[in-house]
Amino acid sequence: MTITRQIVAGGEGDFTTVRKITVSGSEREVGAELAAEAAATYGWAPVPGDPVRVRARLAWFERYWPRHHERMLGAAESLGLDAERFHFDALSGVPTGSGCSATFLRPSATEEGRGLFGRNYDFFTTSATELFAFISGEDSGGPAPGELPMASRPYVLSHVPDDGPASTVLTMNELDGCTEGINEHGLAVALLIANAETLGAPVQAGPQVGLSPIQLPRFVLDTCATAEEARRALLAAKHYDLGVPLHYLVADASGDAFVWERGAGGAEHIFDIDGDALCLTNHYLHERGARDTDNTMLSHRRYRTLRERTAESGFSGKRLREMLDEVGFGSGAETGGVPLRTLWSTVFDLGERTMSTWFYLGDSATTGEARRSAELTFGPGLLAG
Repeated sequence: MTITRQIVAGGEGDFTTVRKITVSGSEREVGAELAAEAAATYGWAPVPGDPVRVRARLAWFERYWPRHHERMLGAAESLGLDAERFHFDALSGVPTGSGCSATFLRPSATEEGRGLFGRNYDFFTTSATELFAFISGEDSGGPAPGELPMASRPYVLSHVPDDGPASTVLTMNELDGCTEGINEHGLAVALLIANAETLGAPVQAGPQVGLSPIQLPRFVLDTCATAEEARRALLAAKHYDLGVPLHYLVADASGDAFVWERGAGGAEHIFDIDGDALCLTNHYLHERGARDTDNTMLSHRRYRTLRERTAESGFSGKRLREMLDEVGFGSGAETGGVPLRTLWSTVFDLGERTMSTWFYLGDSATTGEARRSAELTFGPGLLAG
């Protein structure tokens, strides 16, 4: 097994410190390393669970997501604990979703002749204590002692397993899942909050059988090579959201893409790409006629902008970057004082199997505008990037 660690953006004096891990080896070895990393960075520890539920979860993962099953067993072995009595995933501090904007453009619609997938990750700059109090309309009294902003310690994880596709993923604070990523087949996925208007604190019910919202993108990248394989895998899988529903944009290098979301009663909705582009923000696509309110984070306006811009001809990676900037959140003036920023922005080149990302470093003391890192390029074939 080999593993390298480095800080690739931000650091002391910045809002964000971005760590990159490149790891290769068996899934059990990887699971042990990720558990140790989560404990060191986020204070993670395995949670005792009802043995019946824990065994059911292990059995589900063994059948449908064996790579994750092996990583959980590796974490258990490294800690000397019984895998059937503790939860060894949920490698983070707090379950989360995000605001965001995302767009996929087919190869035929880009000057590069390759599929391009852009996404802004819009999230709050507060601690978990402050955020959940804010969205519940309560006064938090400030962060708990030693509590950092939730999104201030993201990771880029490049994973080259002994058996299975390599992938590079980006995650806010969950080392067993991801917010977005790409695998060696050129399949990419990103998650977004599905209904910003009703956003609330998650239900504290603990891990359930099946895929958590943050695990779903990693499941797709570990088990699928194409968008069609991802459709079938998601229809066959068991999901839960703990009260914070997300939806997902999935796209592959051939130009196939879809949005996946679940509605009332657990109904599953798939929206396939129809035309040159597929766009997604923070409202359900299966609910028609809704409009922006004070609580939608301008989701409908951002969606209309994405649709209008992607209808233009001559699209390129540079033009996609400009469009993402247009719908991003770069200052308090754009958010009405709400502590929300575009914390990173990614462009995937599915033909090249790369993701190029800049990170938010904090607001300028003089202008109030967001400071950014340089744009960094990562990918399954660029493990030193």
